[in-house]
Amino acid sequence: MFSSRAPIGYVAIIKEPSATNQGFKSIVPYGELFNEYIYYYFQATKHIAEERATGTTFKELSGSAFKALPIPVAPVNEQRRIVEKIEALFDEIDKGVESLRAAKSTLDLYRKSLLKSAFEGRLTADWRAQNPDKLEDPEALLSRIRKEREHRHQAALEEWGKASAKWKQDGEKGKKPTKPKKPRALPVKADNIGITGWTRVPLGLVIDNPIYGTSKKCDYDAGAKGVLRIPNLGTKYIDSSDLKSADFDKTEIEKYSLIKGDVLTIRSNGSLSIVGKPAIVRNRDTDFLFAGYLIRLRPIAALLVPMNLVYLMTEPSIRAQIDAKAKSTSGVNNISAQELQELQAPICSLNEQAEIVRILDERLGAAETLKIELNKSLEYADALRQSILKDAFSGKLVPQDPNDEPAAALLQRILANKTSHNPDRKKRKVSTA
Repeated sequence: MFSSRAPIGYVAIIKEPSATNQGFKSIVPYGELFNEYIYYYFQATKHIAEERATGTTFKELSGSAFKALPIPVAPVNEQRRIVEKIEALFDEIDKGVESLRAAKSTLDLYRKSLLKSAFEGRLTADWRAQNPDKLEDPEALLSRIRKEREHRHQAALEEWGKASAKWKQDGEKGKKPTKPKKPRALPVKADNIGITGWTRVPLGLVIDNPIYGTSKKCDYDAGAKGVLRIPNLGTKYIDSSDLKSADFDKTEIEKYSLIKGDVLTIRSNGSLSIVGKPAIVRNRDTDFLFAGYLIRLRPIAALLVPMNLVYLMTEPSIRAQIDAKAKSTSGVNNISAQELQELQAPICSLNEQAEIVRILDERLGAAETLKIELNKSLEYADALRQSILKDAFSGKLVPQDPNDEPAAALLQRILANKTSHNPDRKKRKVSTA
């Protein structure tokens, strides 16, 4: 069975009597042309089928184009030797790939374990033992968090008051300054979670009010301002390599602006694992705005280290909370700004957060380097398969035996068989290469 549209060139051998729809071309080999030989050949030449496909909405390989695909005919015994050699080599590659994938799975488990340890206080146990003077009990920590939130709100009100006075002084030209919203009241108590210097609070207590991104339509080279979208959120960091843009007025730019240390997260996606994925904004990213499927989280500098927030949102227990809030049966999973504020997060002092980030950067960085090497090895395995297939169908993989019946004789027998099964079919000359 050969898939001839959307996508093209996938091939499989059926094990039971079957039927296919119009997206397939069904190949029924004659007795002395082995199906395994044809199977591996089409794996080797998928690119040829793709090149010969046509169509605008999606590519399709027509029946006539499929019939015209070239296939090298080898002597019967050589077909068998080719298939046996390919399968022997592929078995060895499969064993290596299995080991590589097992190593990747182990790395993923290590990453989750490391994050869990970080936010259960185990990674920084020695640091706390050496810095008892820098620890706060839950009541003191919660009190400081509340005071800092109130202080920030009062400072914002003062700035708004000055801006409003200037706006009136200038004859009320332009848009009136917007009064800052009061921080959302979140019920909380000083929760002793069994780690000295730690407590658990709603995430909304240590970040500013979250902001949704712009709904303005963006496109490539469509305006002066780059707009970050879901594809721009890489692992931990912003990736601006695939950037769309639009034009915005001064008010919009102010509303959707970014500063160093902001964290963008995905609020809606068909894939649950993508919802809540965080990425930190660096200096290089502050000229961009952000799109509607993203939410901007701005850590309060005196309470939360930005990269600590990134790691926190990927920690297994917080990730479980995000999944529970976002999961939907409609096919589109979504988490709101309010739900993000309600996430119950373990919080410690800034100094200890900085130590957590240092340790995680170092250990997860090493793990990521190893993961990259594993991925390269997996890519090499795929390339090696293609190299084996290329050699197989260019006569280089197995030795040729001069005692084998010539392929031309096999081809003539196939033609005779076709003619005997189709007596009314006009005879035509068959050329061989």
